[in-house]
Amino acid sequence: MAIKAVEAISVGRNGIGAFIMQCKKMDVHYCNQSGSSRGMNAFIKSQLAKFAASNPQIEFAVSPRPRKHPVLIGHYINGSERAICVRNLDSLQILKKAELLRDASGEKNKRVNKAVSSINESVRGVWSPYHGRGMPV
Repeated sequence: MAIKAVEAISVGRNGIGAFIMQCKKMDVHYCNQSGSSRGMNAFIKSQLAKFAASNPQIEFAVSPRPRKHPVLIGHYINGSERAICVRNLDSLQILKKAELLRDASGEKNKRVNKAVSSINESVRGVWSPYHGRGMPV
């Protein structure tokens, strides 16, 4: 008897088990005459089309802002926005900033006071190699 593979397609169940991109829209503002927008103009001409094609779930809006510094603005599904001024950056640095906005969650930055975060606090404390009988000091 021949073995037959079961053909199954995974189905997303209300976001469980599927990755949902947090960034839904990215605005690209630039100026044609400004020297600070030189890198942004190069980014738009050379790398924006490839970046947009590799991220089809993000809507891109490119608009000129005369006499203003270039800005990347990310809009997220939780309703928040993040703006990064990219004046005097070259196109590769602007690509890194666009990837940073794409990968961000849209939440505000939180201060982390402890090195390790856990739901359950340790009853025994932090382990050290000098604890116990195994190591002479």
